[in-house]
Amino acid sequence: MSTKRVYKIVKTFLNYGLDELLPKKSLPWYVKLIRPSIFWLRNKHKDKALSLRFRLAIESLGPVFIKFGQMLSTRKDLLPEDFANELSLLQDQVSAFDGKLAEQIVINAIGAEAFEQNFKAFDSTPLASASIAQVHTATMLKDNEQINIVIKVLRPGIEQTIKEDLKVMSRMAGVVAKWLPDGKRLRPKEVVAEYRKTILDELDLNREGANAIQLKRNFSQGKPLDNILYVPEIYSEYSHKSVLVMERIYGIGVGEVTTLNQLGVDMKLLAERGVDVFFTQVFRDSFFHADMHPGNVFVNADNPADPTWIAIDCGIVGTLNREDKRYLAENFVAFFNRDYRKVAQLHVDSGWVPNNTNVDEFEFAIRTVCEPIFNKPLAEISFGQVLVNLFNTARRFNMEVQPQLVLLQKTLLYIEGLGRQLYPQLDLWQTAKPYLENWVKEQMGVKAVFTKVKDNLPFWNEKLPEIPDLIYDYLKKDKQLANQQRNMFDQLQKQQQKRHKQLLLTIILATIAISSAIIFG
Repeated sequence: MSTKRVYKIVKTFLNYGLDELLPKKSLPWYVKLIRPSIFWLRNKHKDKALSLRFRLAIESLGPVFIKFGQMLSTRKDLLPEDFANELSLLQDQVSAFDGKLAEQIVINAIGAEAFEQNFKAFDSTPLASASIAQVHTATMLKDNEQINIVIKVLRPGIEQTIKEDLKVMSRMAGVVAKWLPDGKRLRPKEVVAEYRKTILDELDLNREGANAIQLKRNFSQGKPLDNILYVPEIYSEYSHKSVLVMERIYGIGVGEVTTLNQLGVDMKLLAERGVDVFFTQVFRDSFFHADMHPGNVFVNADNPADPTWIAIDCGIVGTLNREDKRYLAENFVAFFNRDYRKVAQLHVDSGWVPNNTNVDEFEFAIRTVCEPIFNKPLAEISFGQVLVNLFNTARRFNMEVQPQLVLLQKTLLYIEGLGRQLYPQLDLWQTAKPYLENWVKEQMGVKAVFTKVKDNLPFWNEKLPEIPDLIYDYLKKDKQLANQQRNMFDQLQKQQQKRHKQLLLTIILATIAISSAIIFG
């Protein structure tokens, strides 16, 4: 770990007065002694609120900390509201690195000959620059056709920087867990570990390309709702761990609400389709884009009456297994129907809360949190606040953290933000409820049984000729086993009879000996 980097981080935190986060009463004497001795690293921003200073410090520490702050801003269950609101303002706008260096990285990755033959008009001025990578435009020759593309290039040296900063973050998390009064509840070590896995996955652009291909295939099979999300084409034959080549899309940023309104886009339909995109990815495909912030989501407004979504940057995706999907869907449906008893019971049945939980008390607690938000448009409620209240309620009943749901919660918060921007009057309940009810019926009804049987027919068709041989082998082995058991029983019986005779003989001899002693004694 670089001593220079550690010093810079400590200096930045002290210059912004973040040592105030550590309670003075709980600090050991040597820590209290050290702080005044570093007199040149004083708080230079005393006039600002602590939450604002926290955001500014993270911004000044560069891309890794900025991205960590963005991730942390979605964990409203862990942070005070003012800190969460400040961190949500972090923008992933980082100074670009030299475009000529980016071009050389591309050439090194795919080969000079392939670059010369297939790529033209590489623009050394980046189209966008972010924490992990930056994007350049170019054209590509494919099947004698010129295609507009973008090339995503990983920042040189970013992997080493990230690993260094992760080590520092891990140590800082240990300090927070030990000295902050709420350290254990905040679980800083677990949060950093979650961030570590996420950001290291993003360093492999081959992984991002594979995710994008999968997501595109999921919405390109002629299924219902497939036309509401478009994912750019990935040219994996030219992609590399540090380079990703993809189709260039021309959409309107989902945050450009004024432009969308000027074009006459049906904002209600667009917002409803955003909800459909989320639930389709989660419950139909079990594969969802988990980084749907405004910078990664665009709108195709070529037909304003029929707007569709465009998703880019698939570096972070989430998956759910069948059991988690079923429990989540049933929870959502019960929640939309205000059946809080079922919500409470499902939490117990799934093992998310201990099986000795008082279901009546848990039901009442959930009702207290959820009932006030029904029949209100999105503009009048906050999913973030609802999630905080639900987490606090579940914590009282010893609910275990479900790691597989963390990305889902984060994505749901992003969807809330997008919906609030586009159409604040969106009735999320009425939009999502029919979809989930139909999904539950398809998964658990009579139709689902026939579907599963139909899906398994090829397997049974392959195994059917083997069944007579398997039955014969089973019966033969069963007969052999029965004979073996009979022989073992006979042997055991003989051994028991032999032991019985020996015991009887011993008793007789002992009786004779005792009798002789009495008679002749």
